Amino acid sequence: MTADERRASGSLAAVFAARMLGLFLVLPVFALEAARYPGGDDPSRVGLAMGIYGLTQGILQIPFGMASDRFGRKRTIVAGLLVFAAGSFLAAIADSLGGLIAGRSLQGAGAVSAAVTALLADQTRDEVRTKAMAMVGASIGLMFALSLVAAPLMAQHIGLDGLFAVTGALALGCIAIVLWWTPPEPLQHRNVPRGRLSEVLNHPGLLRLDIGVFILHAVQLAMWVAIPALLVQAGLAKQDHWHVYLPAVLGSFLVMGFTLFPLERRGYLRAVFLGSVALIGLVQAGLLLVARNPGIPALALLLFVFFCGFNVLEATQPSMASRIAPPHARGAALGVYNTLQSMGFFAGGAVGGWLAKNVGATGLFAACAGLMLLWFVVAWPMRAPRAVRRADEVLANEAQAT
Repeated sequence: MTADERRASGSLAAVFAARMLGLFLVLPVFALEAARYPGGDDPSRVGLAMGIYGLTQGILQIPFGMASDRFGRKRTIVAGLLVFAAGSFLAAIADSLGGLIAGRSLQGAGAVSAAVTALLADQTRDEVRTKAMAMVGASIGLMFALSLVAAPLMAQHIGLDGLFAVTGALALGCIAIVLWWTPPEPLQHRNVPRGRLSEVLNHPGLLRLDIGVFILHAVQLAMWVAIPALLVQAGLAKQDHWHVYLPAVLGSFLVMGFTLFPLERRGYLRAVFLGSVALIGLVQAGLLLVARNPGIPALALLLFVFFCGFNVLEATQPSMASRIAPPHARGAALGVYNTLQSMGFFAGGAVGGWLAKNVGATGLFAACAGLMLLWFVVAWPMRAPRAVRRADEVLANEAQAT
C-alpha cells in the first residue's frame, strides 16, 4: 500500500470501528436493560427496539450510496453520521420503550456504510483493495469483541442511557476522522460509467453473499435476544458475562489467525467459508439442546465455536463481495450488500423477539438453525472469488484497451 492508501484504510477502518463499537455496546445488555423501561416487559417490543435500526438502515443504504455519487462521499458520510449521532442522543434521553424505538430508528437513518465502503474503494487500487476491506472487517470484529467485554461493566455504572450517549459521542468523533484524517476524496469516480442495479441483482455469486450476510446478522441479533437471559439463568450475574465472552472471543481470533489466512493462501477459502457456516449452524443446534437447562461451561463452549465461525465470515464476506463484483458496478453491489446486512439486523431483532415471546428460546434457536442450513445450501455452489476476480479484470483491461 502507498502512504495515502494506508491512511485511507486506517482512517475509514477507524470510522467503521468507532461507529460499530457504539452499536455493539448496547447489544449484549439491551434485552436486560430495556426491561426497566415502561413497556419493557414485552419481548416482542424489545426485539423490535433492537432490530428497527436495521430496518431504517436497510431502507436508506442505497439512497445514501447514490447521494455519495452525486454530492461527494465525505459530505454524505458527515451528514449520515450527524443523523446517527442525533438518534443516539434521542435514545439516551428516552424514558420509555417507545422512545428507545424512535431513537434506534433515527440511528439507522444515518446509513453511511455503503458510502464509506465506496470511498475506501475509490482510494485504493484493485491489487490492495482486499487487504483494505480486510482491515475494515477486522476492525468490526475487534469492536464486537470489545463490546462484549465492556458493555456489561459500563452498563452497570452508566446504564443503557449512558451507553447511547457514548455512542453519540463516538459518531461525532467519526466526523472528525473523516474531515481531518481521511485523504481528500478523488473526483474521477464521478466520471466512471455506472453498472445497473439489475446487473448486480442477477449476479449469482453476489446474491449468495447477500443472502448470507442477511442470515448471518439476523441469527447474530436473534441469539442475543436470548443469550443474556440464559447466562443469568445459568447463575452468572450480568456484570460478569464478560467472563464468558472474553475467553470465547480472544480464543476465536487465535483460531481464525491460524486457520483462515494459511488455508486461504493454499486455495481452501471455499472450504473454510462453508465450514464456518456449518459451525454456526451446529452452535444453534447446541443452544437448542441446552436452552432448557443452561450451564455456564456449555454456553461458554458454544459461544467460542460461534465466534470462530462468525469472525471468519465477518472478515471474508465484505472482501469477497468487493472482489467478485464487476468493477463498473462495485458501488451498486456494495450498496445492496450493506442493505441486506442491515435488514438482517432488523429481522433478527424483530422476529427473534417475537419467537422468544411466543415459542421460547428453544423455538428461536430452532429457527436460527434452519436459517443456517438454508444458507449452507445456498452457499454450496460458490466459486473461489479469485477466479471470478481475474475474469473481471481481464474484461476491464480489454475495455480500457479498446
